[in-house]
Amino acid sequence: MTGLASDGAVDGATKGRDADQPSASPSSPARASLLGAHDAFHDRLLRLPIFARELAAGGIAGMIGKTSVAPLERVKILFQTGRMQGNGVGETLLQLLRTEGLLGLYKGNGASVLRIIPYSALHFHAYEIYRRALLQLPIMQRVLSSSSGQGAIDFAAGSAAGASAVIVTYPLDLIRTRLACMSEVHRDRPASSTRWSWSTRLTIRGVMGDVVQQEGIIGLYRGIGPTLLGILPYAGIKFYVYQSLKRHYRNARPQEGRLPIHVMLTFGGIAGLVGQTATYPLDVVRRRMQVPQYSTGFLSSSPSNALDGSLRSKAVYSSTWDGLVTISRRNGLRGLFAGLSINYMKVVPSTAVGFTMYDHLKSYLALKGNL
Repeated sequence: MTGLASDGAVDGATKGRDADQPSASPSSPARASLLGAHDAFHDRLLRLPIFARELAAGGIAGMIGKTSVAPLERVKILFQTGRMQGNGVGETLLQLLRTEGLLGLYKGNGASVLRIIPYSALHFHAYEIYRRALLQLPIMQRVLSSSSGQGAIDFAAGSAAGASAVIVTYPLDLIRTRLACMSEVHRDRPASSTRWSWSTRLTIRGVMGDVVQQEGIIGLYRGIGPTLLGILPYAGIKFYVYQSLKRHYRNARPQEGRLPIHVMLTFGGIAGLVGQTATYPLDVVRRRMQVPQYSTGFLSSSPSNALDGSLRSKAVYSSTWDGLVTISRRNGLRGLFAGLSINYMKVVPSTAVGFTMYDHLKSYLALKGNL
């Protein structure tokens, strides 16, 4: 059960750190100075309020996990919106390298990191808050008597936390998606040929300004419906699977302390894979609703239509259900899972790294936790 870290926990973490840390040799003053600076910095971190440490742990974990798979995220979005530049992941990555350079693989990652830090921080912190609140309910004492009851708490807390984080950070997700869909061919076209100014769209501020100008403030939340419908089960399943696997492992090996890193990475990857498989069709609809000016043209298999037509941001689908039905009719059920294999390549390492980093950062920051 997640609780508040006490002064004893902080002192224990400090003592454990001092015990594990090798003494600096007199002949290495530089090393001793670095260790001293680290200890001072760590001590200041441990004095931060509980909520600040939880937010920091979640934000850093999310940033590392997202950045580690940024190139695959770029390819996945291009695939979902019909802008693949090759016959497969490898060919698309090589084409991006040739046309846009190494930085092209990380196009949109700035907005992605700006979004994922607050999103991940709020997601993990909200999970801890909701879980603590649920555990304080009298009825939960009976629920906790079974492993399925503990899983239900994890699912409910994870779902609520995911929805809360999405509502706050969704505009940055939309901007990241539109930035990731841009390529050199768009920038080479005259600005007068469309209603959009490509020179300003290549920045986060430029994209936000264009969206507000063309679609209004509500445009920053285009596609949030399928996002919320997807995040509720996805976040819940992710936390439920990860926590359940950890409980089963600890029950089977009660003599072990902290789980090995490879075990946490495996459990985190499985959790992300199961959650994404169950909710992936909603992610496809969300992406196409976020970039309607691209999706309309590519759904008709005519890229030139998307470039030459008016980019007036007309809605592709009237609702999430309409999107699911339309895609399945035009492309079959396979269309609802377009890019799923690429998503597996991305979500397994990113979720695995995210959960593992959060686990270790909570330990480093002397936070009691159930992750």
